[in-house]
Amino acid sequence: MFSHVMLGSNDLEASVNFYNALLGALGAKPGVQDRHRYFWRHAGNTFSVTTPINGAPATASNGFTLGFAAESVEQAMQAYEAALAVGGTAIEDAPGWRGDERLKLYLAYLSDPAGNKICLMHRPPKH
Repeated sequence: MFSHVMLGSNDLEASVNFYNALLGALGAKPGVQDRHRYFWRHAGNTFSVTTPINGAPATASNGFTLGFAAESVEQAMQAYEAALAVGGTAIEDAPGWRGDERLKLYLAYLSDPAGNKICLMHRPPKH
């Protein structure tokens, strides 16, 4: 259904450092620059950060959450800690398991340097 996700940033360098750390921990290669934006491609997905082309400032969307899949709790925490080390901010509850046996997820929430809400999620295999 989706072709890509693109977020705006007023500080492209801070955003690139943040997403190189976070996405690198999830297995992606560093972002590739194309004029005023960067692209990360991994596992058939495309993510991008851009300075708005209309000249207006970028703003974080209220109610928006961007979720990145992690293969394990350890990978989720590695990405979370890498992102915090380069300007991310821990938000909401501490990382941990949520839900019940029907829908159990490991979630770690933080915001990027531009204020966008990010969720690292690990879904255990079904038995």
